[in-house]
Amino acid sequence: MGDSQRTSAPAHSLGAVLSIRAFRRLWIGLGLSSLGDWLGLLALTAYAATAVDGGYAAENFAIAGVLLLRVLPAVVIGPIGGYLADHLDRRWNLVVGDVLRFGLFASIPFVDTLWWVFVVTVLVEAVSLVWLPAKDATVPNLVPRARLEAANQLSIATTYGSALPAAALFTALTLWTQQIDEIFAGLAVSSVDVALSVNALTYLISGVVIVTLHEIPKGSAISAEHRVSIWRTIVEGWAFVSGTPLVRGLVVGIVGAFGAAGVVIGLARVHVTDLGGGDPAYGAMFGSVFLGLALGMWLGPRLLSGFSRRRLFGLSLTMSGLWLVPVALVPNLTLIAIAVVLLGFCGGVAWITGYTLLGLEVEDSLRGRTFAFVQSMIRLVLALVLAAAPALSGLIGTHHFELGDYSVHYHGAAITFLVAAVVAAVVGVSSYRQMDDRPGVPLWRDLKSAVGGPRGDYATTGVFVALEGGEGAGKSTQSGLLESWLRDLGYEVIRTHEPGDTPVGAKLRQIVLDPATGALSHRTEALLYAADKAEHVDTLIKPALGRGAVVVTDRYVDSTLAYQGAGRDLRPDEIENLARWSTADLRPHLTVLLDVAPGVGLTRFDGRDRLEAEPTEFHERVRAGFLELAERQPDRYLILDAARPVDDIAAEIRARVEPFLSAARLHRGSHVPATARATEQTTGQTTGPTTGQTTGQTTGPTTGDAHE
Repeated sequence: MGDSQRTSAPAHSLGAVLSIRAFRRLWIGLGLSSLGDWLGLLALTAYAATAVDGGYAAENFAIAGVLLLRVLPAVVIGPIGGYLADHLDRRWNLVVGDVLRFGLFASIPFVDTLWWVFVVTVLVEAVSLVWLPAKDATVPNLVPRARLEAANQLSIATTYGSALPAAALFTALTLWTQQIDEIFAGLAVSSVDVALSVNALTYLISGVVIVTLHEIPKGSAISAEHRVSIWRTIVEGWAFVSGTPLVRGLVVGIVGAFGAAGVVIGLARVHVTDLGGGDPAYGAMFGSVFLGLALGMWLGPRLLSGFSRRRLFGLSLTMSGLWLVPVALVPNLTLIAIAVVLLGFCGGVAWITGYTLLGLEVEDSLRGRTFAFVQSMIRLVLALVLAAAPALSGLIGTHHFELGDYSVHYHGAAITFLVAAVVAAVVGVSSYRQMDDRPGVPLWRDLKSAVGGPRGDYATTGVFVALEGGEGAGKSTQSGLLESWLRDLGYEVIRTHEPGDTPVGAKLRQIVLDPATGALSHRTEALLYAADKAEHVDTLIKPALGRGAVVVTDRYVDSTLAYQGAGRDLRPDEIENLARWSTADLRPHLTVLLDVAPGVGLTRFDGRDRLEAEPTEFHERVRAGFLELAERQPDRYLILDAARPVDDIAAEIRARVEPFLSAARLHRGSHVPATARATEQTTGQTTGPTTGQTTGQTTGPTTGDAHE
């Protein structure tokens, strides 16, 4: 897939993610390591069962020892793993981790004792607790923000989906060694030793693949002046998780989703027996959990692509708890299996959404510790749930209730499911309230909009492109370069900006941006911008699109939603309704978001208008507002790092615009640039607004922007 195809592909395109060379290699390494993890679990439990004498009980204790030792290191090693993931070079962290696991598994057939199996189990798990957070923290460095969700889908699906090929490979290896023993009598080839050797090789090959990944940032994710002791680092990481509402809600929610699934896994066999089912019903219920998880991770983000990720996380977590209610109350195994699939689906959506938000919201220097904390808590909670759920069910026992002529029997498993449903629902609601990024906007409206697809009117003739971003993002520069490229191709181009590119708009612009205006009511400010948009769309944009022109606007509706909706103390739903009404809900075919940190953008020009003079906290809220809008409809947006070279940004914009040009009319001839008209009509001059933008010119880029 070429660069232009990858750039224009939908945000959820797995092919587009895999076409990114660096991520593809990391994914291959992850697939091999995950295959080794599952194959190693099968081989170690099989080895433990054959390495003891003492009958059935001894075999079970040996297997239980291996399983327990895979969980316990998470309590102690997990936080240290996060420290190492953030402080060590992540590429070499991954490579060394794979080589160590290769050596440990390869050593088992040579030592050939049960105690060494236990030692290797602990050591391998300890290495994995460093490897996994390093891998999770690396993914956001290798893929664009808009493709992080698809990358996480592939990563998680590979991590857990490799269990099936691992089981098939283990079975094939055991059958193959049996055939070898039959053909070569007395050779005594151990199927477990062969499986352990193949398992070791998967780690070695993974390390060879990852060592070629030079795109992973070198060195520590924490600068030298910020490095502290391991204990302080762990404490700071925990304090960050517990003290940041968003991250705290994410961690609690992800762990809660695993806990809900763990209750089903732990009680499935008992509950099925209570309802008169046998092994087939148990297998169906067990498989339903993982089927639901897979469907949720795969389909959930696509079905609700326009929905706020933060709201989606809390909502899906709450629903996963509520689906435990019919599991507890409905005495029908078929209906229970359906409810379990839906429970798993909601848990899968919460899981993939939570992982994506962690990758987006947590800075690189804290990402490894945060993922390590999550991994440790997942393992710990799963261990506790798998042990506590059956114990609680047994303590509750069976109860009979007489309701008139009816006798109702409730078993401990059903009541435990009800308790778990309440706990999961409370955790979900708490996470939702902590993370809700659209207060004042009814949930049902957001859901209706997401399910029904993006609202709005898209012109059937012409092409409409909007460039958005904070102050100093380079929108004027890029709109000028895009205009020049389109004119060279023979298209009529109307390059415009908001506010102020109509005679009425020029007067409104002077009011809202001139520092001499002084303080304005936030509602007044929003209405003035709305008036400018209405005039702009009706007198300039719509007529140009109607005749097949390409309209390139520097700022549009998103600026109102970000500046007045996120930056000011106005209700986002009211601002959105006002902005959509003032533009007759006309949407751009493509919105390019040039993302820049306020601390960088505000240094790119001299002199500040009324909005540019707002404090940094205001501009941080605006930036977050832009990113949230773009992430809700990734297929309609192109998010670019404005710190990149100008020509690289321009090339990506052209690649995304090109597929839309079939709706534009080729037109050769001279045109008066749109950005010159308002100034000419109001002042008789051809220079741009006071921000330094050279309007209507294509002689070269400038650093100023037409600010809103």
